[in-house]
Amino acid sequence: MQKSIPSIKTAISLKKPLYQQIDQLAREMKLPRSQVFVLALEDYLERHQNRALLNAINEAYAEEVNDPDAKQVAARRQSHRKIVEGEW
Repeated sequence: MQKSIPSIKTAISLKKPLYQQIDQLAREMKLPRSQVFVLALEDYLERHQNRALLNAINEAYAEEVNDPDAKQVAARRQSHRKIVEGEW
């Protein structure tokens, strides 16, 4: 048996052309208008959350790495390049 999540009724104001588009879409999809709004809001929220996650990931990668070994690794690479220079 599946539990039903309680719903809340709300009123919104729309411009007439938008209302007409939604009404037309609801008829084409054979859904109540309210369900079209729910689908649209769920899609919007998912895209918003994905954008926020992507921004957080980008910020994490944009931060400069503070690795104490990074300088040693860079120096070893440079030294190795000098040693093998001309061998290839």
